[in-house]
Amino acid sequence: MPRFFDTPERYSLISRSLHWGMALLFAMQFVTSATRWALPREDPIREFFWAYHAPIGTTLFLLVLLRGLWGLINMHRRPAHGSGLIGRMARVGHLAIYALMVIVPTLRLIAAAGSTRGFSYLGVEIFAARETEIAWMDAMAEWHGELGWILGLLVLGHIAMAVGWHHFIKRDGTLQRMT
Repeated sequence: MPRFFDTPERYSLISRSLHWGMALLFAMQFVTSATRWALPREDPIREFFWAYHAPIGTTLFLLVLLRGLWGLINMHRRPAHGSGLIGRMARVGHLAIYALMVIVPTLRLIAAAGSTRGFSYLGVEIFAARETEIAWMDAMAEWHGELGWILGLLVLGHIAMAVGWHHFIKRDGTLQRMT
């Protein structure tokens, strides 16, 4: 029977579900961004995928907050990152990923609050459309995109370390604790 909380030997079903569910949503989010970047403006495939970017992003943001809270509750129970330089790098890498998972959507929400389009999530109006945009708030959208791609690179590094370093080189069971 799965344990409710994390243990030093294994992450809980809740931690693993949040991790892999968010991983799937992040993959979908980067597909929406990549198609928007790669395809011409009026392409129907581009528009189809882009229509899901904001709802997926908002769902991810809510899950990030939930996962952060769950991580804090389990902070002293979780498997250790290890020691030495690699362990410190893992902690810094995780901290950078978590920070960007909060900063990137926060920037977009600030931009939405200052835009003439407004913002709704699942049919609920979060920010009403403004008559005139607030330029400094709308400028946050640019930072959202740039930092989003940096987050994507950090996630790729995270995957490379989990699979390459922990699973194939060290064979230390780190990947199994999260699956």
